[in-house]
Amino acid sequence: MSQRNYSQPDALVETDWLATHLHDPSIRVVESNEDVLLYDTGHIPGAVHIDWRRDLQDGLVRDYISTKDFAELCARNGITPETTVIFYGDKSNWWACYALWAFRLFGHTKVKILNGGRDKWVAEKRELTRDKVKVAPAKYPTPARRLDSEIRAFYEDALAFSQKKLPLIDVRSPGEFKGEVTHMPEYPQEGVLRGGHIPGAKSVPWKSAVKEDGTFKSADELEKIYVEGCSLGADTEVVAYCRIGERSSHTWFVLSYLLGRKKVRNYDGSWTEWGNRVRAPIERSN
Repeated sequence: MSQRNYSQPDALVETDWLATHLHDPSIRVVESNEDVLLYDTGHIPGAVHIDWRRDLQDGLVRDYISTKDFAELCARNGITPETTVIFYGDKSNWWACYALWAFRLFGHTKVKILNGGRDKWVAEKRELTRDKVKVAPAKYPTPARRLDSEIRAFYEDALAFSQKKLPLIDVRSPGEFKGEVTHMPEYPQEGVLRGGHIPGAKSVPWKSAVKEDGTFKSADELEKIYVEGCSLGADTEVVAYCRIGERSSHTWFVLSYLLGRKKVRNYDGSWTEWGNRVRAPIERSN
């Protein structure tokens, strides 16, 4: 496979393409970052801000918003079911991929990632603005349901994969995988009591998929990392996980869109659920 032979090459857009399509009424650019304050310091002209926690997460229960709330979120951001949503953000798009995955969870299929994300756009000294975006509300019908069983895994699914020795990909840092790191200082609410990984999981840090400039590696390189490195056949079922599901959404995007794997699920409960769950089995081998 070559760079141009991604399974779905149109799932990525380049910065030069986006720069010439900012006023295209058929698209909506969405910024979604780990650092939720970045958007206000300057964003791509016309881009709206979707905060992964405030806008996509339920405020009380650890779950995503309802289908009704999702429809309202899209409507107030000028998104219709026919709108192509182009996501970008910091940290090589890991949070942008999380937002994209959430949109797919609600059945919105017209989604793309800006290759290289916010960092590449800024590095190229392209236009940023602090102006508030004025968006005409759109109509978005409430989705019939979320696609939980299709692209989302739960604890019971991950446990079954572990017991059956099916592919589990841990995309966290090597320190987290080994159990040397149990929490992120910047996210005290996402800590766990025990470190390690799900028994049988393979360590493939999410950063393995991107180059220094944040763009995705070639299809050949990705094939070696995931298909050869994890023995993934064309029809192999695989579950990816991280700490809360954001980094594993990035890997889910790579496997699903760039490598064309059809049976990939994201375990968004991830280590904050597993590492705190009573009697969940934990492994600490390298």
